[in-house]
Amino acid sequence: MSEENKDNIDPAEEPQEEQQEPVQEWEAPPIPEQIEADEKEEPEMSEVATLGNVFIEPGRTFEDLRRKPRWIIAFVIFAVALMGFSIAFQQKVGEDAIRRFIAQQQDRSPQMQSASEDQKRQGVEFALTIQKVATYAMPIFILFSFLIGGLFYWVGTKMMGGTARFTHGLSVFAYSTFAPGLVSTVANFIVLLIKPAEEIDIASSQRGLINANPTMFLDGKEMPVLATVISNIDLFVIWGLVLAAIGLRKVAGISAGSAWAIVLVLNLILLAFRVLGAYFNGVPS
Repeated sequence: MSEENKDNIDPAEEPQEEQQEPVQEWEAPPIPEQIEADEKEEPEMSEVATLGNVFIEPGRTFEDLRRKPRWIIAFVIFAVALMGFSIAFQQKVGEDAIRRFIAQQQDRSPQMQSASEDQKRQGVEFALTIQKVATYAMPIFILFSFLIGGLFYWVGTKMMGGTARFTHGLSVFAYSTFAPGLVSTVANFIVLLIKPAEEIDIASSQRGLINANPTMFLDGKEMPVLATVISNIDLFVIWGLVLAAIGLRKVAGISAGSAWAIVLVLNLILLAFRVLGAYFNGVPS
């Protein structure tokens, strides 16, 4: 190429050297614990706040329990309240009335028909001792029922394709029991203070002094099984079922129909045990 042609070449048309993209250095992927920590949501409520909000904002409360499951304070308050009512009830009616009630139940039992008076008396004293021990061991029984109920809810949500953990199921069972159970216990305390001891029927008061169901129109002594079935149509029971269905839907991410199916199946299982107890004991449960 001549010198003249070289001078006429536009510098912009000169071939440019290819620019190489900078090579990114390899970075190790984050460890699973770090991923879980990044995705973990912090709760918006304290555990004390959830105790009050479950009454007025159950949906928001269970959403917060999804972020951080908790149940211990709800369990402690409910267990102490229920044990306190049981102790106050026994003090109100008196040991003699309870002893007479146990003796009446023994007289209805076919196994005790051939027993001697001394054997019956020993049976009454033994039953009375068992009742006292069971009263003070009530928190243990309640804890056991919470664990079983939470396990059932957890397994049920897993079968329905939910994402809940065991602690989620336990939280739902605890708070859906705590709210109606606490209100019912407080109401029973009030009635216990007002009602004279001689007007309290121990047999019909097995599940409390408040009749928030149609059993007030039935004779539980004559129809214990029917009274037990009808007692399941109770305002406090229904309230607890609604809370449990809301809770399972929120913490496990399942549909409302699936949540209700889990809740109703557990309710029917518990009702079956109560019906069996009423059938064999002759007392509505």
